[in-house]
Amino acid sequence: MLTRLSISNYALISSLDITFPDGLIIITGETGAGKSILLGALSLILGKRADASVFSDNTRNCVVEAEFHEKSGEEYILRRVITPAGRSRSFLNDEPVSLADLAAISSRIVDIHEQHQHLLLTDPDFRLGVIDHFAGTAPVLEEYRKAYSGYEAKEREVRSLEKAVAEAERDAEYRRFQLDRLLEARLVSGELEALETEQKALAHAGEIREGLEAACSALNPQDLSVVRLLRDAASRLSKYADYDSRMRPLAERLESCRIEVSDIERELEDIASCITVSPGRLEAVEERMSLIYSLQRKYGCSGEKELIELRDSLAASIDGAEEQQERLEELRKELASLDSARKDLAGKLSELRRGACGALSAELQSDIRSLEMPHAVFRAAVSPGDRLTASGGDRLDFLFSANGPDALRDISKVASGGELSRVMLSLKGLLARYTSLPTMIFDEIDTGVSGRIADKMGDMIGRMGQSMQIFAITHLPQIASKRGTHYLVYKEFGADGAARTGIRRIEGQERVEEVARMLSGSELTAAALENARELLSKAGNK
Repeated sequence: MLTRLSISNYALISSLDITFPDGLIIITGETGAGKSILLGALSLILGKRADASVFSDNTRNCVVEAEFHEKSGEEYILRRVITPAGRSRSFLNDEPVSLADLAAISSRIVDIHEQHQHLLLTDPDFRLGVIDHFAGTAPVLEEYRKAYSGYEAKEREVRSLEKAVAEAERDAEYRRFQLDRLLEARLVSGELEALETEQKALAHAGEIREGLEAACSALNPQDLSVVRLLRDAASRLSKYADYDSRMRPLAERLESCRIEVSDIERELEDIASCITVSPGRLEAVEERMSLIYSLQRKYGCSGEKELIELRDSLAASIDGAEEQQERLEELRKELASLDSARKDLAGKLSELRRGACGALSAELQSDIRSLEMPHAVFRAAVSPGDRLTASGGDRLDFLFSANGPDALRDISKVASGGELSRVMLSLKGLLARYTSLPTMIFDEIDTGVSGRIADKMGDMIGRMGQSMQIFAITHLPQIASKRGTHYLVYKEFGADGAARTGIRRIEGQERVEEVARMLSGSELTAAALENARELLSKAGNK
């Protein structure tokens, strides 16, 4: 329950620190006194966005702090700080938290029913939330939502891959044609350089052979062998080396020349024997070179190395497309499995919801009839929705008639504002019993009702206050007089003429006068005071 609320620099509230008890808490005040300001400040704790209008003094921070105590012993101190620059900070037990975390935490410990919230009765998600709370579907619903989100994620993955596969298929034929041409070419790294060298040799084979033969002839002019002549000269010099020492080195040098010339002669003969004049081979080499040159021009490559890289890249892309297609088939199977799982869980949800409709209808109808609608009929009916959503595959209809079962129609089409308020109060009371929510705030839920109806609504709110903390912000004396703790919101003006909103607990004669004011207006008559005492006494107030 909410035990303490502290507000600083919010709208007309300069500074306020107030504690609250358990049970029913009634808040009243003249129009414009600031009841909505209190609710607005508390809404900041519940995660509502803030703007510059929250400040009464633009030079200092706006701070709202609330303390909550649960029956389990848990204590929460929620604080929201908003700077004049518009920055917002949130805290839980003095530890920083995100605004989303603050909202999630507060939603478990307090619920605010604001004016016109009865319009939620027409909201499909709200209706399903009602039956889910009543039927206790939370474990199945959580499992379903995991399956649903898993399906949604997998479906996005499938769609993305389908797009990639479609794009790949659009130019697959052309890429396959390119790859086939390159595979047929049977390219080898370094081949072109070797071909160019061979082509030059083949193109000049005759000329080269003639040159080699001429060189060999030059080493054997007129049938005289230069090698033999060098050997003879060396032999003659060696013969006289014993007589003249200068002969030996010269002889050795001549022998070296003979050996070198002999080697050259043999190599020339070997080369000449290997050279063949082959117009056919030359033509084949030139055709091969022409093919490689053509491929280079066609695909914008500077050599066979780049052509080979292109070939390998095309092969990899085609292999990758095939792998993508295989992966797509796997994903589709996984998607089908997830779809089956979510449908099975949606079916379980539907079964639980349908099973709870009877009891929900009976309990809610009983509560509604206690609010001066003795012939009211309420039916909750589950039917299949158009598609699966995060809440399942159902639609929950609220059918209502204030005048018996024959006029049952959708509640949004037949219920008046006052009837909607009573249905919503009954529904809130029902939810409070089934959700164990510790604190509920009603902001003028009595709008559109008066007299005996308001008195009955007050009784229902009072009964709710016996098991939980209830704040009832009201303008009706029938509700303000119910047994509970009464707080008055008031406006006062300081010496500077500025208006300030405050709140204080009232009891005794002051409470009598406040209820009398609500009965008669600003002028307190003796009859109004007596009527106020009677209302308060009847409700069990001392």
